[in-house]
Parts: sequence; structure tokens; C-alpha cells
Amino acid sequence: MSTASAPLEIGRVALTVNDLAAVQDFYQSALGLDRMGSDPGIALLGAGGRPLLELREDRAARRRSVREAGLFHTAFLLPSRAALGQWLVHAADSKVRLQGASDHLVSEAIYLADPEGNGIEVYADRPRDAWPKENGRIRMATEPLDLRDLAQSAGGRWTGAPEGTVIGHVHLQVGGLAEAEDFYQGTLGFDVVTHYLGASFLGSGGYHHHLGTNIWNSQGAQRRSFPSTGLADLEILAEPTDLDSILTRTKGQRHLTDPWGTTVTLTRKAA
Repeated sequence: MSTASAPLEIGRVALTVNDLAAVQDFYQSALGLDRMGSDPGIALLGAGGRPLLELREDRAARRRSVREAGLFHTAFLLPSRAALGQWLVHAADSKVRLQGASDHLVSEAIYLADPEGNGIEVYADRPRDAWPKENGRIRMATEPLDLRDLAQSAGGRWTGAPEGTVIGHVHLQVGGLAEAEDFYQGTLGFDVVTHYLGASFLGSGGYHHHLGTNIWNSQGAQRRSFPSTGLADLEILAEPTDLDSILTRTKGQRHLTDPWGTTVTLTRKAA
């Protein structure tokens, strides 16, 4: 289920928030992330010793509009369907407000948002050999999810985000799909996996997607205006040879910005 075998994958996501205490408490209580460290105004959260989320407090930052470019959702990939079932039961028992649930053929996903409106997906992948394909590309869809069957798969209690939890993908709002593909494929080296209703899905190493870009709410969006809440930085982990190739294209720059001002940090994968 892990994306760790991919040459490129998501590392940690950094969010700017107005109320650090409230947002941190949500990710710890609702998603079961562990507190891994903190500095004044910053909290680092993760699972199984892996950092996943960095929260940066800026009480003066304006609240980001849903029409702007930036984050659509951060997708936390759990290591098994049973873990997703356990989390679903936990969410119901804890009265976590959910926004939706979908069967994407390659995965089963549940959607919600944090207290400042940052989108979240919690999901589990189906086995790779079960991912449907069409015209040589992975086929995804949005179909109803059988929540009752998922909950019955739990087989135990949720005790927090289990080891093996990663950020499977990040979905971005962008101003245009062609410009997004030019940056995330042309500059960073992700492959376009499929297109779907105003969205591009890009992945590495055969994964269904590490990045989603869509124009559902943000078509024509201009460069982001800072300081604002929302996505502050997206870390991409790269195998050494892939990182070297990217750095050749970026003339050695490890800190990049996409066409809408979203910051991307390149990090060499640990051996």
C-alpha cells in the first residue's frame, strides 16, 4: 500500500494557520497524528516516526478564499482497509464531521476539513493488481462508498494513525491544467496518469497519483497573495538520480514555486 517505492513521493505538507492550538488538537484527536516536535509558533505532527504535517501559526494571515489556487486537500494514506475502517468508526464515535466518501476504484476515500477549512482525505488503496485501466492508463471514478461494509472491516479499535501512514497524495487547486502539467510534469518529472473532469492526476513509479491538480473552483486563478492561511510548502522526496535530474532542470534550485506561488521543496530520499 505504501508509495515508498516510487522515485518521487510526497514528504510533509506545511500549512499556515491562524489558531495553532485548535488546528493541532484537531489533527491529533481526529486523525490520531503524533506530536513530533515544536518551536514557538510551529508544530510538527506525524505517524510511526515519520513527519507528515507542519503547522505554522500566523494570527495575522488572511483566511484563504476557496476560489484561490492552493490546497484542495491533503490525503493521508492508511496502510490497510482495516485501518480505514477503524478510523471511520472512530470518526463516527467522536462525531467528526465528514464531508463525503467515495469509491475511486483504485482506493476508498473519506473527506473532511480541519477547523480552518483545509481539505483532508483519509484513504486506503486497493491492491495494485486490481486497479482498472483504460486505453493504457489507470482508470479512476467517483462512486458511492459502502460505509457499512468498510466499518465492518475494522477488526479492532483505532488507537491513532498507525505506522506506515503516509501522505499518499496532495490535491491542488490551480488556475489552469496546462500550466500545472508544465510545472509538475515538465519541471518536477511526475507522469500524467489520467485526466478527469477538469483535473489532472500525476504520479511516479506507477502509483495512481501523488498529485492532483484541478480547476473546479479556481479556473483562471492568479498568483497567490501572501500572507494567507492554507498551503505554505509542499515537500517532494526524490531518489538521488531523479533529484539530480530535477536540479539540472531547475539550475540547482531546491526551493521552487509553481505558477501560482505555491512553494515546493525538494528533498533527497534517505537511503
